[in-house]
Amino acid sequence: MLFSSIPFLYYFLPPVLALYFFSPKKWRNAVLLLASLIFYGWGEPRYVLLMLVSVFFGYLFGLLIERFRETPASKAACILSVAVSLSFLLYFKYTDFFLESFNAVTGQNIPLLKIALPIGISFYTFQVISYTIDVYRGVPAQKSFVRLAAYISMFPQLIAGPIVRYSDIAAQLEERTLSVSAAAAGIRRFILGLAKKILLANQLGEFCAVFRASDEKSVLFYWLYAAAFALQIYFDFSGYSDMAIGLGRILGFDFLENFNYPYISASITEFWRRWHMSLGTWFRDYVYIPLGGNRKGHARQILNILIVWVLTGFWHGAAWNFVVWGLLFAVLLIVEKRWLLKPLKKCPALSHVYVLFFVVISFVIFNAQDMTQALSDIGGLFGAGALPLVSAETLYYMRSFAVILIASAIGATPLIRRLTLKAASIPKADRILTVAEPLFLMMLLLVMTGYLVDGSFNPFLYFRF
Repeated sequence: MLFSSIPFLYYFLPPVLALYFFSPKKWRNAVLLLASLIFYGWGEPRYVLLMLVSVFFGYLFGLLIERFRETPASKAACILSVAVSLSFLLYFKYTDFFLESFNAVTGQNIPLLKIALPIGISFYTFQVISYTIDVYRGVPAQKSFVRLAAYISMFPQLIAGPIVRYSDIAAQLEERTLSVSAAAAGIRRFILGLAKKILLANQLGEFCAVFRASDEKSVLFYWLYAAAFALQIYFDFSGYSDMAIGLGRILGFDFLENFNYPYISASITEFWRRWHMSLGTWFRDYVYIPLGGNRKGHARQILNILIVWVLTGFWHGAAWNFVVWGLLFAVLLIVEKRWLLKPLKKCPALSHVYVLFFVVISFVIFNAQDMTQALSDIGGLFGAGALPLVSAETLYYMRSFAVILIASAIGATPLIRRLTLKAASIPKADRILTVAEPLFLMMLLLVMTGYLVDGSFNPFLYFRF
């Protein structure tokens, strides 16, 4: 079930919220758990049990880690917990990838298992792992299975994050306050995130689909596609994060931010502090720093960065283009840390061009079906194969999608937010905005409902994770 769907917006969410708000406080975690299981079972009925098994092992190991705290048994339980969680992820997500790679290297023909990828397994696995590690580091273990299961399976962030750490919301699982103001802020955030998805990401996705279907490509068409996909994945994923954070606010939870206008970054280092922040900090705190971070010399730091980014690439997908995508960022980050950061600070305009160039290139690799297509697409960006610079078809689609491309480029910057805040600071303007904003949001929801009723193109890129 997608957030950007009629079943979710009008059949699932209203009764769930009604039941949740009118339930006694002591029953709200149980209601949330039940709703989350129904939500997950809507799309993956076969794998609800798998998720619950993952939660059970996390719950059991958490209790064991706390029971034997400060002993070797506690560390052993923590390691075993991580191993069990990763075994689920490796089997379902990577078995066929490893078999296919083995066949390619050895010339064997071992049949692939054709294992279906459970939706959201990468996200909830990381939450189970972070929970048991946090308990090992001193956070009290959760004694209630219902509370832990509600945290891990929580439908606002189950499918595509943000990755919510147990330590950040442990207190909120015990006690949280529902308020009209928080619910109103959550509804606003949800509708704006929904608009990002439906009005921007979906339209950009249609442009990318047109590009793939075209037989009359040009260098300009390749660059327009690359820019469109970079914007599509941003609005798709950040829009989903906005919706998740908004739903969390409605339910009484405060989730951390996941995006902060990454395309205004002046370095790749800054970009990854602004893009998918929950994933970046997860790898920093649970992989990079435990490996030694930058505390053991330059050579070890380089190795640690390479390990983290190979894992980051693998986390995104079981294909070599994701590994190459991760390695590209590893190399860029290493080069920046060693030589580039200071020069980039001296040339702000050039630094932004540099970031956008490599980020766009990286997403071309990211969106390819395999490395063959990735290399072909990169070649197209630079005119390989005697491609024309421009074509009649390119100009036609550039005109057709000009408004959405320009609007998306502006929307990826803080400009609209700054103008809104500036307008709100004008005397009496805040009163006008207080009345106008709810009306605007209501009209926006009606428009998007019309899009969902009439349209069939509604992909969600992070379903693959």
